Amino acid sequence: MAIKLIAIDIDGTLLNEHNQLAKATITAISKARQTGIKVVLCTGRPLSGVQPYLDQLNISGADEYAITFNGAMAQNLDGKVIAHQTLTYDDFLQTEMIARKLGVHYQFETMDAIYAFNRDLSPYSIGESYLVRLPIKFRSPEEIPSNLVISKAMLVDFPKLISKANTNFPQALRDQLYVVQSEPFFIEMMNKNANKGNALRDLAADLGLKAENVMAIGDQGNDLTMIKYAGFGVAMGNGIDAVKTAAKEVTKTNSEDGVAYAINHWVLQAD
Repeated sequence: MAIKLIAIDIDGTLLNEHNQLAKATITAISKARQTGIKVVLCTGRPLSGVQPYLDQLNISGADEYAITFNGAMAQNLDGKVIAHQTLTYDDFLQTEMIARKLGVHYQFETMDAIYAFNRDLSPYSIGESYLVRLPIKFRSPEEIPSNLVISKAMLVDFPKLISKANTNFPQALRDQLYVVQSEPFFIEMMNKNANKGNALRDLAADLGLKAENVMAIGDQGNDLTMIKYAGFGVAMGNGIDAVKTAAKEVTKTNSEDGVAYAINHWVLQAD
């Protein structure tokens, strides 16, 4: 069946090595959309962090969609929430304590802010704040109200520390939550039902589409679920081995306009 929806990760996939949208990528996405194909950005970022790229791609409105917070939220671009899988207050207490035991920085994100719990902020927290366009609020655990809506929690630190934390992360908490290393410096912890694959499946169903109508393009561990769900999963040339193994095809790297190549070659068949 024909591809009618293309789900695209942002960092390391949509964006090139300079964290920019290449002209070739913009052109390929525009051509795909002109044929009636939905293009859905699927990211760990909140919608505020997706907006600059949606603007460049001229994608907006109630009939366009984004999957945010690594699949914890699916929403239309007018801000209407279609689904939101959140963390509980107990999840917060457990994940914050695990960060202490593992000796790494900790933060969580809501729709409006990043809440950090280490007075000496990680440089990766500052970078995340800039990328997703959310303010950082320093708080102690005691200051967090039990009814705060938390989209995801994160272990944030230097890659060597995150790698060690990933190795030592307790299995019981992995069983309780969806835990994924999305970057060398991030481990993300979300509701068990929150992942890009589930969100993409639910959105496709809402649009009357099946897996075989969907192409998904990604590069990291947090993209695995949507690569496996999609009828046509595509790994970036710069992607990790697990994503390449799960994908139907491997495109070029993000520095070689891999998204544009995938759309042109396998969807538009323009080359």
